[in-house]
Amino acid sequence: MSVTRKILLIVIAILASELCKAQKVLSGKVIDSATSQPIEFASIYAPFSGKSTGTDKSGNFKLSVPSDTSIICISCLGYAKQQICAKSCCNGMIVKMSPSAINLGEVNICPQLCGATFYTISKLDLNLRPVNSSQDLLRLVPGLFIAQHMGGGKAEQIFLRGFDADHGTDVSIGIDGMPVNMPSHVHGQGYADMHYLIPETICNYDFGKGPYYANYGDFTTAGFVNYQTKNILTGSMIRLETGRFNTHREMAMINLLSDKAKLKGRSAYIAGEHNYTDGPFLLPEHYKRFNLFGKYGAMIDSANRLTLTASYFATSWRASGEIPLRLIDNGTVNRFGTIDSLQGGNSNRLNISAKLSTDLRNGSTLENQVYYSRYNFLLHVNSTFFATDSVNGDAVRQREARNLFGYNGKLTQQTSWAAAALTSVAGLGARIDRTYNTEVANTVNQNTVLTIDQLGGINEDNINGFIDESLEYGKWLFNAGARADYFYFGYNDKINQALPSKTNLVFSPKINVQYTLNTTAQLYLKLGKGFHSNDARAVIFNNGLQTLPAAYGADLGLNWKPVHHLFINAALWYLYLQQEFVYTDDGGVAPGGKTQRMGIDISARYQFNKYLFASLNVNIAKPRLLDSLKGQGYVALAPAFTSTGGLDFKLQNGINGGLSYRCMANRPGNNNYSLTAKGYCVTDLAINYTKKRYEIGVSIENLLNTKWDEYSVEEVTRLKNETTPVDGISITPGTPFFAKVKFTLFF
Repeated sequence: MSVTRKILLIVIAILASELCKAQKVLSGKVIDSATSQPIEFASIYAPFSGKSTGTDKSGNFKLSVPSDTSIICISCLGYAKQQICAKSCCNGMIVKMSPSAINLGEVNICPQLCGATFYTISKLDLNLRPVNSSQDLLRLVPGLFIAQHMGGGKAEQIFLRGFDADHGTDVSIGIDGMPVNMPSHVHGQGYADMHYLIPETICNYDFGKGPYYANYGDFTTAGFVNYQTKNILTGSMIRLETGRFNTHREMAMINLLSDKAKLKGRSAYIAGEHNYTDGPFLLPEHYKRFNLFGKYGAMIDSANRLTLTASYFATSWRASGEIPLRLIDNGTVNRFGTIDSLQGGNSNRLNISAKLSTDLRNGSTLENQVYYSRYNFLLHVNSTFFATDSVNGDAVRQREARNLFGYNGKLTQQTSWAAAALTSVAGLGARIDRTYNTEVANTVNQNTVLTIDQLGGINEDNINGFIDESLEYGKWLFNAGARADYFYFGYNDKINQALPSKTNLVFSPKINVQYTLNTTAQLYLKLGKGFHSNDARAVIFNNGLQTLPAAYGADLGLNWKPVHHLFINAALWYLYLQQEFVYTDDGGVAPGGKTQRMGIDISARYQFNKYLFASLNVNIAKPRLLDSLKGQGYVALAPAFTSTGGLDFKLQNGINGGLSYRCMANRPGNNNYSLTAKGYCVTDLAINYTKKRYEIGVSIENLLNTKWDEYSVEEVTRLKNETTPVDGISITPGTPFFAKVKFTLFF
């Protein structure tokens, strides 16, 4: 080796050594000063060096800064901003942030938001928009619309990204790690009834669109929504509500432990609610629902935290059901009338969950969760009346009883260097569903059974595992994940000859790339494969439906703050589905062929001043059936254009609320668009006066008393006095002007 080359290597080594010495790696944890709970996605930013990071789920962070004189800015929506000199920082420091007014100007876009593209939007909306029910929580997701068409006790119909996802086939919903969706449900695949959720218990929610997330599996094609309940209460409350249509609600949320217990790492509370309404229908709904929820948390030692949750809900209702539009137009039936008064049902669900979170010595975290659900469902429905049986009618009884057992395990490891950081996540899960006497029967007067079309027990198992790696290097973040799901399908048919069980394995890779230009702009590309499972009975009977049809998606998106108080998320997206599920009637499904969807999502949030905020969401989609003849390729009921938005305000004197709208354009009622599901635009208003000890409020749904159809569907119907069935649109009318007042006591 030449002398010159030796000298050059020595110089490089010295410079590298000095560079390393100049770097100071800060580590710590950010918590809420009022609850001592960790704050996720807080921004840690060094203004002069331009380096930034974000806190993880446990509130932990690591940031490399040039020197001891560097200034560190810590900010998070809903908290007062802090500035700290690096010289005063030490590894393992605890940063306590105090709750404060929302300030969109303090939001920094940082690389760590790869897995939470919509965090800023969800945090803003949950803090600003009044939420009165679990349905309102679903509506917080930009572009997600819901509809109720068989009384208030049934799971909502879900629309997202050009999907009529029925009751959850293409949208995965979870609460505290426990799945809401029910595979092989008697009323529809992926049935997701989240009425057992008490809205006041929610502290955060996360959502994602498309099949790009390794930790989400079955039903995650259009996207996922996951809610987290509060771990700890800062106080107790009692809420009373009353409104039109003989509506009332009573809710209480009570803290069970003292502040002294909180200091020792223990927390416990219970919440309960009772709901009743007759609804706007001429046949009173007599809708009743009772909810009970409890949560307990304790630090077992310095490294282990145990969380126990339990909930129970029971509901019953009568339904006016769907009314053929032709009968409303000719005056035969009132929009809020009924044809078969024996529709309705009841349901209940018990949930129990135990979760152990462990901080390992090497900086890793380990989560283990086991859960159990006991579920019962009964529904009487008649959407076609006498179309099939002109003598006895077409009434159907659907019922099931189910036990659900599950496990979630996740190991997270973070490794940091001066120029890069790697986050590794490995997960393992299992879900066991056992239904008993799942039944579909034709009935007269609810109790007299004419025929039993289906009766048996369903055994369905899902074992899954995933690996997810995120590498942050400078302004780049590379994420690669892979997921494997194994399914077992079994059906104990009590009517026909037993058929052999079936198994299947699906592999789902994901790749996400993100480039953060600066603290105001970020580009991302998401690529991934997802799937939704089919009903176990369809799998066993092998009637032309694929077992695990795949979904392939791509998103090209932007997070952008063009001005100080404006945040924009925009994405161009594409989704190909190997097989669309077409629902022929309540619970019935037929193969619909290959589909593709493409579209544009735009969400904007703007803060005018300290007290006034604006929101706008515009979602455009073009869903098409690929295997259809020209003019036959429309996807029935799939939304092509939706928009939501509004103005929200929070004044210092305690007055707060918002004016909001939601619009859905006309949709094809069938595959050739010869029938139209009419669109609508509805405006809501909420105003509250909130003080430390009490709150008084009023909320108005459909402020302008718009005549609208909440649900539309193609049905072949016939009344008893009609000679032939008629193919047309049936509707469930949307709620007219509905005012409700509430009083809340805090203590």
